[in-house]
Amino acid sequence: MEALYSENSIFIPLISDYGFKATFGNEANTLFLRRALQALIKSEVPIKEVKFDKNTFEGITQDGRSGIFDLACTDENNNHFIVEMQYGDAPYFVQRMKFYALHKFNAMVKRGKFDYGTLTKIFCVAILANNILPYSNYHTLANLRNERAELFDDQMTFITVELDKFILQEADCQTDLQKLIFTMKTIHTVTQPIQFPKFWDEEWLKVAIDELDSRRMTPDEKASLEILIARNAESVKAESRKIKQAIVQKNIETVTKALSKGLDIETIADIADVSIDFVRSIQQQLLKIDH
Repeated sequence: MEALYSENSIFIPLISDYGFKATFGNEANTLFLRRALQALIKSEVPIKEVKFDKNTFEGITQDGRSGIFDLACTDENNNHFIVEMQYGDAPYFVQRMKFYALHKFNAMVKRGKFDYGTLTKIFCVAILANNILPYSNYHTLANLRNERAELFDDQMTFITVELDKFILQEADCQTDLQKLIFTMKTIHTVTQPIQFPKFWDEEWLKVAIDELDSRRMTPDEKASLEILIARNAESVKAESRKIKQAIVQKNIETVTKALSKGLDIETIADIADVSIDFVRSIQQQLLKIDH
């Protein structure tokens, strides 16, 4: 997913900052957003209209530089939708989803007279280029459930899409969800019109695809887009380096603490999920400090 866009590409990546805002955030025509949300939450009931929430989570994203894009909206029944997209590493994305959903929940609980029975639903959608969950499914829908996996409450629903796990080919895509994810994962790889899937002629997808067509852009607009995508890619790499450095530092702290307790090297390596050589290197560094 690194090489998102090239000069031979016909379409702008939907999973880029520009692509996300031009499709999911298209306020002039919300058909794609409404149909996509319906597919993502696996609802048989069409969403008739959506209203964009201008009070998004300020400070969470800044010009797409973190590789995270957000959108918040409500439907005609005042159900809330939060859509997050990230094409970089996301080790704590589940925690962030909970933060967003609970933030929205708290905002719904008004002071004074209040009836919990009037609470509408919250759908928190995360679309990620990389994998974060230990499941094979590319689409995960989660609610609050008991120990027998029976539904306890469905006022909050968490939906996660992991693009890297989606391996279906064009001919295998039958549902709106499959068509949506196929489009998100492949549209920027198309270099010839003959490669267009037939279902891209469906009105709801065509609305989004037209917004991503680079052939409609002026040379200056295309140049600006290429600069933006390159800048985002560098920012994602920088963010990934920070995450890796943080993981290494945490491993060092874990190994150091375990060594101080006198545990053997093999046990420490197993506990910290690192190699034996890594544990030995930390041990040698500590011995040098002691001497």
